Amino acid sequence: MSVTQCANGQPITKSADGLNVPDRPIIPFIRGDLIGIDITPVMLKVVDAAVEKAYGGKRQIHWMKVYAGDEAIRHFHPEMTEEKLVAIPPDERQRYYLPDETVAAIRKYLVSIKGPLTTPVGGGIRSLNVALRILLDLYVCLRPVQWYGTPAPVKNPQDLDIVFFRENTEDVYAGIEWKAGTPEADKVIRWLSDEMGVGKRIRFTEMCGIGVKPISEQGSKRLVRAAIEYAVQNKRKSITLAHKGNIMKFTEGAFRDWGYEVAEEFPQLITEEEVAAEYGGQVPEGKILIKDRIADQFFQQMLLRPDEYDVVATMNLNGDYMSDAAAAQVGGLGVAPGANINYETGIGCFEPTHGTAPKYAGLDKVNPGSLILSAVAMLRYMGWSEAAEGIIAALRAAILSKHVTYDLARQMEDATEISCSAFGGRIIAAL
Repeated sequence: MSVTQCANGQPITKSADGLNVPDRPIIPFIRGDLIGIDITPVMLKVVDAAVEKAYGGKRQIHWMKVYAGDEAIRHFHPEMTEEKLVAIPPDERQRYYLPDETVAAIRKYLVSIKGPLTTPVGGGIRSLNVALRILLDLYVCLRPVQWYGTPAPVKNPQDLDIVFFRENTEDVYAGIEWKAGTPEADKVIRWLSDEMGVGKRIRFTEMCGIGVKPISEQGSKRLVRAAIEYAVQNKRKSITLAHKGNIMKFTEGAFRDWGYEVAEEFPQLITEEEVAAEYGGQVPEGKILIKDRIADQFFQQMLLRPDEYDVVATMNLNGDYMSDAAAAQVGGLGVAPGANINYETGIGCFEPTHGTAPKYAGLDKVNPGSLILSAVAMLRYMGWSEAAEGIIAALRAAILSKHVTYDLARQMEDATEISCSAFGGRIIAAL
C-alpha cells in the first residue's frame, strides 16, 4: 500500500452546493523531498494546534500519509538505484515516484497538502508537481500574497494584498516545442513559410527553436470564472485580467476578451467604462470592478500602487513571474503560499511555492512559513476560517518577536535566529 489508513475520519465530498466538510475530515499529505522532512512535521503540528484552539476538540483533521518523490522510492522500492530508474521508460518511471494509489487518494479525498518535490533524475519525465496538476486537471494555481510583518524591500508592503489566479494547464508550460536544428523544428519552419505564409516573420530560420503557445476559450473562461466567483464569495473589491494582448492578440488578447465575456454572467461586476460613464468614476456600493491591464503595465503598478489590485486572473507564464515578484515585495517565497485547484471537481492540492533546498535538508533550519500559509489557504478552502485566522495572527506575532529562522533573521535588526521547529513552536505558543 502507498497510503496510510485512517479508520476514524470521513472523506470530504463535493455537491452542487460546494464542499461538504465533516468535523473529522481525512486529509492526505505528502511529506516532500529534502527540506520536506523539516517543514512538514512543523506544519502538521501548527495546524493541529490551531484547529484544537479554534474548535475545542469539536473538529480534528485525520492526516493520511501518502508517498511521492524520493520517499516513495525509499519506502517501496529500496532496491531501485539511480541507474535502474533511468533505464525504465519515462511513463513507467513516473509511477515509481508518483504511485497510482497516491494520485487516487488525492482524487478521492479532494483536499490534500504536500511539501516540495524534486524533479526525478535522468530526464524524460516531467516535474511531479506538474504531473499532479495534469493528472487531476488542477487548472487554477492559487497564490494569495500579503504582508505578515516580514522585512520587505518596499516602503509600504502592507498595501499589497493580491490573490493570483494563474492558469495551470496551457500557455508555454504545455511544453510544445522543438529543438533548434532538429528535423522537427525545420519541418515546422517550412510549414510556417510554405503553407501559412508567415515564414518571413522568423528572422533566422537556421538553428531556430520553435514553440507553440496554446490559449483556449475553455481554459481561459474556467480560470476567469473561478477568479470571479472567489472575488464575489470573499467580497473582494476588484478583478484584473493581466495579459500581453497588445502583442499576442489571438492568445493573450483572446484571454482578455473571453474574460470579459464571462464577466457578463455576473451582475455584481461593473467595468471601468461603466463606472466612468454612469457613476462619475466611483465604483457603486455592492459592485466589484473588473478591468484589464497589459502585463508590463500591471507589473509596474503592482510596485507603485499595489492597493489598486485585489484579485488578478492571468495565464501561466505571467502568473509565474508576477506572483513571485509580488512575494518579493512582502518578504520572499518563505511567506508565499500556493494551491492547485479544480473548482469543478473540488480537488485542491496545497503546496509551498519554493523548492526542496538540498543544502539545508535535515538541518531543522529553513522557514516553514510557505507551507504553513499553504495550510491556511487549505483551511479557508474547507471553510475553517477561524483556525486559518488564528494561524495568521500567531505567525505575525512570531515574526514580530524577532525570534525567526535564518532567512528572516538576516534581514532584521536585533533578531535571534532559531530553528525551523522552534519557529513552529513560537507560532503555536502565540495561538
